[in-house]
Amino acid sequence: MGYIIDEKMTTSPPMLKLDHISPQHVELIISGTWSLYQPSPELDPLIQPLTAAPPAQLSVNCDALARWDTTVLAVVVALSRLCQQHNIQFETAGLPAGLKALLVMAEQGGRAATAEPKHPTPSFLHRSGLDFIDLARSTGEMMAFLGEGMLALLRLLQGRAQFSRADLWLIIQDSGADALPIVSLVSFLVGMILAYIGDQQLAQFGARIYVADLVALAMVIQMGALITAIVMAGRTGAAFAAQLGTMQVNEEIDALRTLGIAPMEYLVLPRMLALILMTPLLAIYANVLGMLGGAMVGTLVGGLNLNAYLGATQAVLAWNHIAQGLISATVYGAIIAASGCLRGLQCGRNAQAVGQATTSAVVTAIVFIVLAAAVLTILFDAVGLS
Repeated sequence: MGYIIDEKMTTSPPMLKLDHISPQHVELIISGTWSLYQPSPELDPLIQPLTAAPPAQLSVNCDALARWDTTVLAVVVALSRLCQQHNIQFETAGLPAGLKALLVMAEQGGRAATAEPKHPTPSFLHRSGLDFIDLARSTGEMMAFLGEGMLALLRLLQGRAQFSRADLWLIIQDSGADALPIVSLVSFLVGMILAYIGDQQLAQFGARIYVADLVALAMVIQMGALITAIVMAGRTGAAFAAQLGTMQVNEEIDALRTLGIAPMEYLVLPRMLALILMTPLLAIYANVLGMLGGAMVGTLVGGLNLNAYLGATQAVLAWNHIAQGLISATVYGAIIAASGCLRGLQCGRNAQAVGQATTSAVVTAIVFIVLAAAVLTILFDAVGLS
């Protein structure tokens, strides 16, 4: 559809004419009314003399141009490109201001469309360096955010924190009770897998009863808390990032700051408290489900007596093992909440940024959970808790 730029009360037909002012200077006269609703003149009669004996300059005269739309723009663009191909200077001073502006936009758009994008592929060393820099930056951001969270927790203990207690209970329900089905399924299956692999190996030595020791220690010391943390990172951490990211897009967080309410206390603190409280409880639940899965494999596949299996499990577990799992789960919960809230508050102002923040929250949480698991294992061994 053509867009009318200039209008005069005339209905003369559109015309194109070449006026040879000199052997090196040709003037193009554009006149009449140009519209999509009537046929435009052919360009071939103009192209042939221009290409047969190209002049040095082609100028445009639009004094007799009445009403016009973008059909005349197509003619001018075609002649401009023809002049570029034959090294003819195309003079646009005689064009109307609106048509001249449209010609500039059309030429710029054409160059952008034909230009080949240059995206040099970075080397492996370059990508590794960028990943390391990003990890170091994320570590600093995470530590600073955890520090701010601890200060908000201190203000809570002093009774000066501003947040809604009703929101806290809703977040606890969402991150605790509502997460039981997925935690149950994953923990039970992991316990079965550990027991099945252990039974295959221990059966060679006639020591199938030690499957109970293997599953119990693995689940209580590390696997229960780790499984719970990874599930919560993909479920609750991503939800936190999406919620805060959407609030960032809707400028709700800016509104809280305008009202003098700190987002760290009102939005982040309830989520950190909920996960710090719920992750250890879910880890205990995961430990029980994992040991039940191991007991089912031990009794059905390994042929063990259920009472003997449970007795071996009770004999091998000690309070130091349970303490390791609970401490790890508490640290993992703080990491998940910090990752989700940090990426949510860093979110941009569009829908794509919300998706990127959600993905980044899950990746950040899982990376730091694995790092924390390695550090905690070394610390537990150093203090003699293992």
